[in-house]
Amino acid sequence: MYKSRKKKVHFIGVGGIGMSGIAEILISSGYTVSGSDITESDTTRRLASLGATIHYGHKEENLNSADVVVVSSAIDEKNPEIQAARKNKVPIIQRAEMLGELMKMKTSIAIAGTHGKTSTTSMIATIVHHCDLDPTIIIGGKVDALGGNAKLGKGDFLIAEADESDKSFLVLPSTIAIVTNIDNDHLNNYGTLANIKDAFVDFVNRIPFYGNAILCGDDENVKSILPRLKKPYTTYGLSPQADLQARNLEFSSFGSDFEVWQGEKKLGMARCNVPGKH
Repeated sequence: MYKSRKKKVHFIGVGGIGMSGIAEILISSGYTVSGSDITESDTTRRLASLGATIHYGHKEENLNSADVVVVSSAIDEKNPEIQAARKNKVPIIQRAEMLGELMKMKTSIAIAGTHGKTSTTSMIATIVHHCDLDPTIIIGGKVDALGGNAKLGKGDFLIAEADESDKSFLVLPSTIAIVTNIDNDHLNNYGTLANIKDAFVDFVNRIPFYGNAILCGDDENVKSILPRLKKPYTTYGLSPQADLQARNLEFSSFGSDFEVWQGEKKLGMARCNVPGKH
């Protein structure tokens, strides 16, 4: 992607939290970015301040001379900008495909799960950021420490939230796959819980042989898929059966302190400035 000659990228629905993060990374990477949305927002104003051309309302002429058009699954096929792109033979790709192109350039950490993706991604991003590893970060929510939901870093890692709701996480080439939990959700796309589990098995089994999956060992649905996994994985949680276990939790007004154990070996202490058991 970084070596591509297709330097002009247009986003339809650029104000969406998932779209805006990718747009910001492309702007920081030197691409010419334009986008359209129905209404003005803090997100669109931020992108404009970074150099993006933002259009309000969807019109054919918004495409200008775009080399590629990025859409989310929420954009209707009848959108005039999609129709203009097809008429002019401009490639149209899904948001996840563009995210996947960015992930190919780094050691990528993708965080999936029915609940807690944004919080977990934010915590991981903050930790890696404060370790001076300068990661590239794309999150489905704003992080105070970053001043937004995206940051282009010079380091080797890319940390991204992976959306399972429309199965788009299956196109993301992650090196490390994290699964927080699996629940009976998004049935309009999956139909049954069994199909949701199948998708998460596929997500984990797509990582390379040198990668690793980090899975919540406290979640019954996650535990039920473990026998079907073909790639290396590590479980975490409060359960004594977890590979990495939190013990002796102490809660306070700022969050929690706990010991981190691997089997019967104590690795050290951890502090989490987020309320709850994390």
